[in-house]
Amino acid sequence: MASLLQCDCLNKAQNILITGPRGSGKTYIACALGHTACMKGHSVKYYRLSRLLMMLTQSKADGTYLKTLQALAKAELLIIDDWGLESLKAVQRNDLMELIDDRHGSASTIMLSQLPTDQWHQSIGDNRIADAILDRLMHNAHRLKLKGESMRKTRSSLSDGEHLG
Repeated sequence: MASLLQCDCLNKAQNILITGPRGSGKTYIACALGHTACMKGHSVKYYRLSRLLMMLTQSKADGTYLKTLQALAKAELLIIDDWGLESLKAVQRNDLMELIDDRHGSASTIMLSQLPTDQWHQSIGDNRIADAILDRLMHNAHRLKLKGESMRKTRSSLSDGEHLG
C-alpha cells in the first residue's frame, strides 16, 4: 500500500485492480489513492461503470464521443467502480475497449469489483473483446484482494434491536 501511495505506478502507467466483497473498503482505498494522486498534482477522474457507460452513450448522441474519449484518456488516473455488476451490451463492450485501449501504456486505471479477476472475462461477454480489454488491464497491474465483513455493517449506528426484519 505504501508504494502505491507514492504514485510511482502513475508515472509508469500501471493499473490497480481491487477486488473484494461488498463493503470491504474497495471504494475507500481507491478514493484514498485518488486523493493522494490529486495532492501530488495528478489529474484524477472517478466513475461508477454504469454512469461512465451512460455518459459515453450520451456523448454519441450529442456528437461529443471522441472529445469525451480524449478527455478520459488524458486523466492520469481513472477510477472505475462497480465493474462486473451488470452484463455488458455489445456497444458497451466496444466503448470500454476504446477507452481502455486509448489509456493503455499512457495512463493508469483503477478497477474495483466484487468479482474476482478470474471471473472478469465472463462478465464482459464477447471472448475476443474480453481478451483485448483484459490483456491491456491486467498485464501491468497491481492486484489487491480484500476480505472481510462489510464495513457498513460493522460501522452501523443501529443496534440489533433497531434493524427492521
